[in-house]
Amino acid sequence: MSKAKLFLDSSALFAGIASSSGAARVLLLLGESGQIALLVSEQVIVETERAAARKIPRLLPELRQAILKSGLLILPDPPVELVLRRLDWISHAADAPILVAAVQAEVDYLVTLNRKHFLDDPQVGVRSGLRIGAPGEALAWVRSQIRESSQDDV
Repeated sequence: MSKAKLFLDSSALFAGIASSSGAARVLLLLGESGQIALLVSEQVIVETERAAARKIPRLLPELRQAILKSGLLILPDPPVELVLRRLDWISHAADAPILVAAVQAEVDYLVTLNRKHFLDDPQVGVRSGLRIGAPGEALAWVRSQIRESSQDDV
């Protein structure tokens, strides 16, 4: 089985860097060890840096180090024309580029802590075709994939 590919939005990336424990941190560590592939878009990096500067300014150097260490693949933002065609996927237009970037990257999972716009609206996953969940749900899914893969190897 190929490596699981997870797209982190800014809330999940920020949580993984700001916390010394928790599922988002574990996902970053799994990415760092090469067990999973972690992807973000340029927009996610910008949003995460803004959040860090606003909420925990001392975290900025750590944020940059964590991005380098975690092996994050930073994708270019999707073309505006494509995003405009997909505004019907989500009620909050500012999040459409995240969905489109994740779909374009053909990821297995979109990881977010954004309840209002992603997690509480199951139609976002249906419309985009993405599996979407919080870091804990994504981590449980990754663990199940690793278990299945190791059973296949037996």
